[in-house]
Amino acid sequence: MMKLIKRYLVKFIQEELYKTGIKKAVCGLSGGIDSAVVAVLAKEALGDNFKAILLPSKYSSDNSITDAVSLCKKFDIQNETISITPLLNAYPIHNNLRKGNFSARMRMAILYDKASEIGGMVIGTSNKSELLLGYGTIFGDLASAFNPIGDLYKSEIFEFAKFLGVNEEIISKPPSADLFEGQSDEADLGYSYAQLDKVLSDMVDKRLSKDELYTIYNAKLVDMVVSKVYANQFKRKMPLIAKISSRTIGHDFLYPRDVHL
Repeated sequence: MMKLIKRYLVKFIQEELYKTGIKKAVCGLSGGIDSAVVAVLAKEALGDNFKAILLPSKYSSDNSITDAVSLCKKFDIQNETISITPLLNAYPIHNNLRKGNFSARMRMAILYDKASEIGGMVIGTSNKSELLLGYGTIFGDLASAFNPIGDLYKSEIFEFAKFLGVNEEIISKPPSADLFEGQSDEADLGYSYAQLDKVLSDMVDKRLSKDELYTIYNAKLVDMVVSKVYANQFKRKMPLIAKISSRTIGHDFLYPRDVHL
């Protein structure tokens, strides 16, 4: 199964890129497992036409950079490091949520500029768990031209990373977006990804009702998951346009993104 997923995602990256006439791509490499998986897939798909961009800040842990660099060495991935600390210092924020959102948006602004510099696209690194729960920053880490791992739950990412040969130090460390000092994904969410993914899978893939979920899981966990999935739907959609004319973008003007004359 892992072999088939890898083959499909490598082909997906190639096709989504090449059908636009573009040959190059970048992604942010944080030292975490999601971006590591995407970087390994992109390297196999694009070779030296792929570049990983490391974007540490003053809040990044030391092993975030060393783990990212180690992965690049192991898989011979071109990379560049750009610190966002000067941007954070220029616009100081003392609230952790705002600081995290600002950091994510500054990183994505740099990624799109680096993609423009080489005439490439930005590859996304958000997994299915994050997308469903809204655990990401709109116009920040949730932005991308296309996303190869958005249909893989976080718990599946761990298994896939082992298959791909991602460095053990990346696989074994606690998930963290490194957005501020001491930040932890599972501490923010209040539950482990193993717990969350079971509920998400039953709700989304098996389409169990809320009442059915209550018979299997703790009610507080179910309420949290269901409320987050619905509350964050806006992050998974393009901005809504008010319909006035007979053909409105996003309503009934629905050409595919790769449409050609």
